[in-house]
Amino acid sequence: MTEPAEHDERYMWLALFVVLVGTFMAILDSSIVNVAIPKIMTIFSASTNQIEWVLTGYMLTMGIVIPLTGYLSDTFGSKKVYIFSLAMFTIGSALCGMSWSTGSLVAARVIQAIGGGMIMPVGMSMIFRIVPLEKRGMALGVWGIAAMAAPAIGPTLSGYIVQYLDWRLIFTVNIPVGVVGVTLAAIILKETPLMPHSKFDLWGAVTCAVGLFTLLLSLDKVNDLGWSSPYVIGLLTVSILSLTGFVFIELSHPEPLLDLRVLKKFSYTLSLLISTITTIGLFGGIFLMPLYMENLRGYTAMQTGVLLFPSALATALMMPISGRLFDKFGARWLTISGLSILTAGTYLLSKLTLDTPYSHIMLLMVLRGLGMGLSMMPVQTAGMNAIPPALIGRASALNNTIRQVNGSLGIAVLTTILSHRQTFHAARLNEIINPNSPLAAQTQAMLQGVLAQAGLNPLQAKMAVMAQIFGQIMKQSMASALDDTFLVAGLICLVGVPLSLLIRKTGAQAVPQGEKPMLTEM
Repeated sequence: MTEPAEHDERYMWLALFVVLVGTFMAILDSSIVNVAIPKIMTIFSASTNQIEWVLTGYMLTMGIVIPLTGYLSDTFGSKKVYIFSLAMFTIGSALCGMSWSTGSLVAARVIQAIGGGMIMPVGMSMIFRIVPLEKRGMALGVWGIAAMAAPAIGPTLSGYIVQYLDWRLIFTVNIPVGVVGVTLAAIILKETPLMPHSKFDLWGAVTCAVGLFTLLLSLDKVNDLGWSSPYVIGLLTVSILSLTGFVFIELSHPEPLLDLRVLKKFSYTLSLLISTITTIGLFGGIFLMPLYMENLRGYTAMQTGVLLFPSALATALMMPISGRLFDKFGARWLTISGLSILTAGTYLLSKLTLDTPYSHIMLLMVLRGLGMGLSMMPVQTAGMNAIPPALIGRASALNNTIRQVNGSLGIAVLTTILSHRQTFHAARLNEIINPNSPLAAQTQAMLQGVLAQAGLNPLQAKMAVMAQIFGQIMKQSMASALDDTFLVAGLICLVGVPLSLLIRKTGAQAVPQGEKPMLTEM
């Protein structure tokens, strides 16, 4: 497939808008539910183990569905698959809004995830087929607004809905948007060329589904059970065996589910490595900041969402700018600059204290958002530009599968670091501060009069003082652990800077005259 002689720019932007609407809606819903979980637990009288499947079921279903999108798009056409995914997501959203129990909500979330998991990879592959090389940076920058801004906007919107409106609106608000999206997709989008496959890679699909399901589930359980848990180890063992089998099947199958030949493209593989780093940086901020703001500083979920919103806005504004710059100058220096800014912002977050001003934290998050918006989309576009048209669908599916795993892996690793560092700092503080320490004696003496007026005897006063000191120890150890974790996240982002130096000249300006752009190697 070669680029058409005449490019319909009007159709390009209309199609981009249709794809952006669906992508934003799907990714937004991945993060919007988190804030509403306590409310849903209360209404359905659900335990923690029951309610966690509202989130886990969605994540696991997406992990299974995403690898199938390349095959489905090539066989049935991207337009049909995209309309189907939007319709499934909308139906699932309606069922979520009508749920009457935890079980019904989990089932509805699975249906929702079947559509949600397909929307982003199918949308990305359609854009790369529709948009010519010299305009991909700008187009992907606009589309990337949804991919990068939605996770940060979700908590803000959810916090407002849960606090002031009905929690069911976080699902039912998708219905009119979904109906409009399906209608526009049916009217505007053109079907992509079909590349039907005579034989479905069944064993590849089975081993991939089992491997990703057990991998994502194990990463989700690490937070509660730890890496040494027999349950987690068992899941990881099954995952490693399944994914190893999957690799062997794909390399030998004539029509593989995920064509791993795309990894031979150096630029594509390099983009996956750098995207892994930026994804961990992204989820690090989104995951760690609510813990700091709500658990330590006492802010509400709504206030935390308001804090994150300007950073999402900064990312959204930077996306099309970075895309435009990519079309002119390529990805290397944009990625280096963006990752440097992201690293600096994340490092400065490691200096947070229990008294850091709200405005200062917001400024640092905006700095991170600018770096994310500057670096993320250029490197992904550069990698996808190296893929021949026939493999675009498979490369998009692989890209989004790895992104899904990266998010869970990043949260699991950062959670483990946070837990271990909190234990370390608490032990150190307990060595310094104990019931017989001068600080405890001074605090008890200072509060003795106040506590006596409250009617407490000396023993009760001492217990109250020690409870207060213990609370302060745990609070300070958590603050120090968060600082350490932000520092590690910053170091991970820093690793991407030297890797970015390996990015070759990209963009339309790198294509020699007479060469087919879509087949150009970076």
